Amino acid sequence: MPSFDIVSQVDMQEVRNAVDQANREASTRFDFKGTESRIEIGTGDLTLHSSTEDRLAALRQVLEEKLVRRQVSLKALDPGKVEEAAKGTARQRIAIRAGISQDHAKKLNKFIRDLGLKNVSSQTQGDQVRVTGKKRDDLQAVIAACKGEDFGIPLQFENFRD
Repeated sequence: MPSFDIVSQVDMQEVRNAVDQANREASTRFDFKGTESRIEIGTGDLTLHSSTEDRLAALRQVLEEKLVRRQVSLKALDPGKVEEAAKGTARQRIAIRAGISQDHAKKLNKFIRDLGLKNVSSQTQGDQVRVTGKKRDDLQAVIAACKGEDFGIPLQFENFRD
């Protein structure tokens, strides 16, 4: 029986490369001179530091440009609040969401069920959703419908098996 998996993954190497590029640009741009602006990468999150909230917003824009250029979806980013840091500087944490949460999996399953395709079923398996069906065309219709819908997370379709 044909099947495929719906997953939500982020290529951390591309994120790392984008952060390096953004840090390099922030160190050379005139409007960032003397602002101590930088981006630090942690396990599953990014931390932006700058002297003011305005410079922090500009740094975030530079980071987003670099991520988009490297085909990392901005839907995977979950920005936190801008916080006051030491010596009057500003800091912001941005979480990187990978995997499909239970809430998103329920929405996906309900969406696939509501498509009304016969002999197509979906089930949650950990942080991914497996879709099975009798006809390959039905599964391709599910993929097309999921690409057209916005679930708030980046979706990839893997392991398409006949």
